[in-house]
Amino acid sequence: MRFTPLAIPDVILIEPNVFADERGFFYESFNLKVFEKGTGLRPDFVQDNHSLSIRGVMRGLHYQVPPREQAKLVRVVQGEIFDVSVDIRRNSPTFGQWVGETLSAENKKQMWIPQGFAHGFLTLSETASLVYKTTDYYSAEDERCIAWNDPDIHIEWPLSAHPLLSDKDRKGSDFDAI
Repeated sequence: MRFTPLAIPDVILIEPNVFADERGFFYESFNLKVFEKGTGLRPDFVQDNHSLSIRGVMRGLHYQVPPREQAKLVRVVQGEIFDVSVDIRRNSPTFGQWVGETLSAENKKQMWIPQGFAHGFLTLSETASLVYKTTDYYSAEDERCIAWNDPDIHIEWPLSAHPLLSDKDRKGSDFDAI
């Protein structure tokens, strides 16, 4: 596996070693020893989630407040998304900055999103199915949402039309309210 820190170094792009031939492919999507060696981290995953979205659906920017913060390991098993992480750690030199990467079933890239980050994605293909591991359980009372189009963050989403949003995402708060 190759581990590449992004412009916000705590967010890491992970590219697995894929063994493919005319029969198909094989790769390890997660190996704790390899992950720890490549990142210096040893996450304690407690929940796996699976999300399916149609083209144009945007989810996020979601996060959970302390003490229920979540780190996430995100990968796409069908389709393609534009995946975004926003640094919401007030004492961080990259506070308010974002990074984004295209994750797809084809490229098999994964994104490590540590605690202290809001996360969201835009579905680029007809449908996209993604799975992600979290280091804490989902907690509705601790979940928050930042508006996807907040001008203080100014994420450059690859949009061709207004995204499809849930009520929760439509009511996302301003970044300066976190």
